[in-house]
Amino acid sequence: MNASTENWAAEIRAGDVRAISRAVTAIENGERGAQDVLRLLFQGTGRAWRIGITGAAGTGKSTLASGLAGYYRREEKTVGVIAVDPSSPFTGGAILGDRIRMQAHATDEGVFIRSMASRGAWGGLAQAAADAALLLDAAGKDVVIIETVGVGQDEIEVARVADCTLVVLTPGTGDQVQSLKAGLMEIADIFAINKADYEGADAFEQQLTSALQLAPASVAQTPKIVRTVATEERGIAELAQAIQEFREVRAATDARRGREVEFWRSWLVRAVEQQVAAELAGNGDAARRLKEMAAVVASREKDPYGAAEEVLRALALVRDERGKS
Repeated sequence: MNASTENWAAEIRAGDVRAISRAVTAIENGERGAQDVLRLLFQGTGRAWRIGITGAAGTGKSTLASGLAGYYRREEKTVGVIAVDPSSPFTGGAILGDRIRMQAHATDEGVFIRSMASRGAWGGLAQAAADAALLLDAAGKDVVIIETVGVGQDEIEVARVADCTLVVLTPGTGDQVQSLKAGLMEIADIFAINKADYEGADAFEQQLTSALQLAPASVAQTPKIVRTVATEERGIAELAQAIQEFREVRAATDARRGREVEFWRSWLVRAVEQQVAAELAGNGDAARRLKEMAAVVASREKDPYGAAEEVLRALALVRDERGKS
């Protein structure tokens, strides 16, 4: 590591907004410098409490995230917000932007807000967002809120990153069906019924309560249901209290450790995949072998599974030769 990287890491630890912003941009762009600075910062992570907010589009996730950020600031806690937005089909960048989000916190030095592009990631949550959460943890944020893009029922990747996952539902918008899906049932630590002043909120809560009674055995802790009207900040304190109670239960049972291990297992799998893909794209011999194998598979001379094994063996040979040189 060079001196400039070490200085950069020191600025991030000190909470310097420009240094943090530059690092998030480097993470999004996949720059090697981002990986170097994260390596230096890693030992100082693990203190922040990560809250994931997911749910269908239009349920008010952003307003809810803003309300929680305001609550924690009144509690004198520092907050980082990562809002994962849809990717532009032209630039790959976030379509929505942090400048149109959470304007109430725009001048608050204790809140760092950043929109990031989903870049087509499964579950709407790119690896870059997970790295950015790690960065904000190292920067001393007490709470890191990760809000997902909200494109449908497969918004479950956030549960791998967050310590506590909020699933936001709204009465009268088809969420009654979504709430019964096993994926949401299994990832929700807390259900927030937002826009609870809408007609049908009582019946919706009863349906959700009934559904939770049929929760699969894999759900260790029955999710709590909290009603909110985020636009009026109603229910925000109760939601924050439910998060705190969930945190205390997790701490008492050391369940967070298991989630951390699963998070890093998934992270390592993705990191290995990315490194292999980068080497296949960047190494001349490996890239050529990959193209040759693709042609062989396309002509049905080889099955893709055996071909993939050959490509991996060829990549291992390239690495071995590189190590000898």
